[in-house]
Amino acid sequence: MITIFSCPKPFRGHVEIIQRNAVQSWLRLDPTPEIILVGNDDGVAQAACEYGVKHVPKVECNEFGTPLISSIFHESEKASTRPLMCYANADIIFMQDFMEGIKRVTAVKPGALMVGRRWNVDIIEPISFDDHWQDALFSLARSRGALYPYYAIDYFVFPKNGLGRIPPFAIGRPAWDNWVIYKACSSGMPVVDLTEAVTVVHENHDYSHHPEGWKGAMQGEESKRNIALAGEAAHVHSLLDAPYRLTDKGIARRYPPLYQPFYLYKQLVILSLYLPPLKPLVRLIKAAGARISARR
Repeated sequence: MITIFSCPKPFRGHVEIIQRNAVQSWLRLDPTPEIILVGNDDGVAQAACEYGVKHVPKVECNEFGTPLISSIFHESEKASTRPLMCYANADIIFMQDFMEGIKRVTAVKPGALMVGRRWNVDIIEPISFDDHWQDALFSLARSRGALYPYYAIDYFVFPKNGLGRIPPFAIGRPAWDNWVIYKACSSGMPVVDLTEAVTVVHENHDYSHHPEGWKGAMQGEESKRNIALAGEAAHVHSLLDAPYRLTDKGIARRYPPLYQPFYLYKQLVILSLYLPPLKPLVRLIKAAGARISARR
C-alpha cells in the first residue's frame, strides 16, 4: 500500500532512542509499510539491517553536508515498490489511525496530498511496544503533549512521483515543507489535512546536531537559501491552506478563516521569513497573545 521513507540523523544519544522508536512504530502499522532509510550517517545502515528495512545510502548533500530534499525524494521513489509514498521526519511516530486516515482519503480522493499537525511529546526512553502502547501514547499526547501550529509539517503522503520536480532544499531547514503544500495546491492536487482524525506524535529533541544549535538550523545560510528556493512569500503555505480536512464524518471543505486573528497572524509569520523587518512585530504579537492567554 505505502512506502514510508526518511533521512535520519546520526544514531547517537537521545536522537538514536527517538529514531528507533519512530521506525519501530512504522513497522507495527497494518498493513506493514515498506520502509526506506536514506543516507549514510552513523548508524543508519545498521538500523536498516537490524529492522529488516531498505537502506538507500546514496543521497546528494550541499556543501555543508546536509542532505537535499530533492535527492531524498528522488532516490526513495526509485527504490519504492508501492503506489503511495510517505515522507516522515525520523522522530515521528505513527499509530494505526494514520493508516485508517489514509484509506479513508484515498477511497474518495486517490490523488491527494495528505498532511497534518503533530503532537509534541517529551519521550526520553525506548517505547516498550507492548499490546497497549498505542493507547498509552495517545493518552500521553493528549494529556501532556502540545499540538504544534499549522506552519510546520513533518509528514507528507502522496502518489508515487506525484509531486514532480522538487528544488534542492536542505532537509531540517525552514520553508521546504510549506512549499510542498503550495506546489500541490498550485498543480490542482487535492490537499487534505488529517489532523482532526489522526494523532501523529513528534518526539521532542534539541538541536545539538547542528554546530550552532536551533539558531543555526533555522536562521543560518541554509535557511536563507531554502527561503530563496521557495520563491515569493505566496509560495509558502501552511496547513490552513489545505482545501480539505478529514473529520469523523468524512472529508470536509475548508474555507480560509480570513476574519480570524490567528489566520492573519500566520500570514504575517510567513511574510516575516521574507521580510525580516516584520519579525519584531511578530514577536510583539506573540508576546501579547501569551499575556492574554495567561490572564484567562
